[in-house]
Amino acid sequence: MPEPSRARAVLSTEDLTLLREAVLHYLEVIKDKPESVKFAQLYHRLGSAGGK
Repeated sequence: MPEPSRARAVLSTEDLTLLREAVLHYLEVIKDKPESVKFAQLYHRLGSAGGK
């Protein structure tokens, strides 16, 4: 039985950087709304995933 192929990353480092930049912009738009907390956490997770 052949070995399974190696898993590939779904997002590149550049993708993560772009997503982080977009979330940061959106955070500025919603800074006074309750959901800003969740987006701030996402922003930090994207930084961790992208090695920043």
